[in-house]
Amino acid sequence: MTVVTRFAPSPTGFLHIGGARTALFNWLYARHCGGKFLLRIEDTDRKRSTDDAVAAIFAGLEWLGLDWDEEPVFQFSRADVHSGAANRLLAEGKAYHCYCTQEELEEMRAKAKAEGRPMRYDGRWRDRDPSDAPEGVPPVVRLKAPQDGETVIDDLVQGEVRFANEQLDDMILLRANGTPTYMLSVVVDDHDMGVSHIVRGDDHLTNAARQTLLYEALGWDVPAFAHIPLIHGPDGAKLSKRHGALGVEAYRDMGYLPEAMRNYLLRLGWGHGDEEVISTEQAIEWFDLDAVGRSPARIDFAKLENLNGIYIRNSSDEQLFGHVVPVIENALGRSLGDIDRNRLSTLIPSLKERAKTTLELFENARFLFMYRPLELDEKATKLLTDEARSVINTLLPVLADLSEWTPESTEAAIRQFADDQSLKLGKVAQPLRAALCGRTTSPGIFDVLDALGRDESLARLGDIAN
Repeated sequence: MTVVTRFAPSPTGFLHIGGARTALFNWLYARHCGGKFLLRIEDTDRKRSTDDAVAAIFAGLEWLGLDWDEEPVFQFSRADVHSGAANRLLAEGKAYHCYCTQEELEEMRAKAKAEGRPMRYDGRWRDRDPSDAPEGVPPVVRLKAPQDGETVIDDLVQGEVRFANEQLDDMILLRANGTPTYMLSVVVDDHDMGVSHIVRGDDHLTNAARQTLLYEALGWDVPAFAHIPLIHGPDGAKLSKRHGALGVEAYRDMGYLPEAMRNYLLRLGWGHGDEEVISTEQAIEWFDLDAVGRSPARIDFAKLENLNGIYIRNSSDEQLFGHVVPVIENALGRSLGDIDRNRLSTLIPSLKERAKTTLELFENARFLFMYRPLELDEKATKLLTDEARSVINTLLPVLADLSEWTPESTEAAIRQFADDQSLKLGKVAQPLRAALCGRTTSPGIFDVLDALGRDESLARLGDIAN
């Protein structure tokens, strides 16, 4: 059997972190089994579905590196197919028209509330003659579900879960206006797409029972179900915006790498021994549903940041450069020219050793893109005393006379200058750092000189010395 999984988001907002993890688990399982990973956009809620949300879902999946194998399916475009399935069940006596008025439904709801139980349709039109139908009441179509016995879900994560059929009632398949419901659309689409494994949040577990009844009524094989626990905040409460229930693009903008996000999302509820840093290749090799835990995972931003720092340090300079440039251009509000790009490329090896996010890396590199004369921060201003400026003024001609401009040559010249002036190296390096960067912290000063280049370095020092 070919394993086919799917990710089926509703385009009513961004791709949030819970959805991203669901997509990742589906993608990994399909890749692990040599199967297919499909994408379906469940856009039947026409009032809330937007093109911008569809674009955000595509962009989020692409940024995470989760590629799908066929053209995306848009659920709304298949409404006639969904309705056809309901009409077949009507013809076979497995569904029926229900003419309940809104008032009757309100009475059922009130009675259920008074008895302290969930609202369930009482089946009053299940075996009633349609000739009794009241005038002017458009009917819904309901599934004629079994009224006794159990529906058993052998869930690949939750284990065996049993539902009493009497608790499931006759769900609506077609609304009074003829449009198909979510339950019907999902089942028909999953069947027609050949989905073999449905991997989704455990808030859909009850839906699995209802959908199983519909599969059986239609005479179709029931896919395997795997319901994964939801993600909670650090306090154990359901994840919300205050915890970080943000769009994937927000994590990108906060400076996280897609490789680190994949690794972090993988470890939210899945494990492989004590392994924490897991490459995509390893994840595909190791991932299986039996290692998914049953307890909700808690988001931990400190852990994500530390993991991201590992990925930043282990990234190739070229790969990291590609991730950082858009972050810098977004922060600066302008494109980077060739000079800016060359300076950044030169300093990337030093910058990546001390940053946990690409935003932090940008902050450490901000001085590269500043225009002269530099705006000094408070600490730099305090450090650049008259004595410090005199040191820079004396050093300037030494640096200007260098025949080559490399980290090695500038280091040798500055160390020799410090010895000649009977100064500790810090008494020279710290004023240089403040003058070149406008702050008292930076990558190694000789790397800074190399990245800025001879002309820019001498010009910045000249601004301070004068």
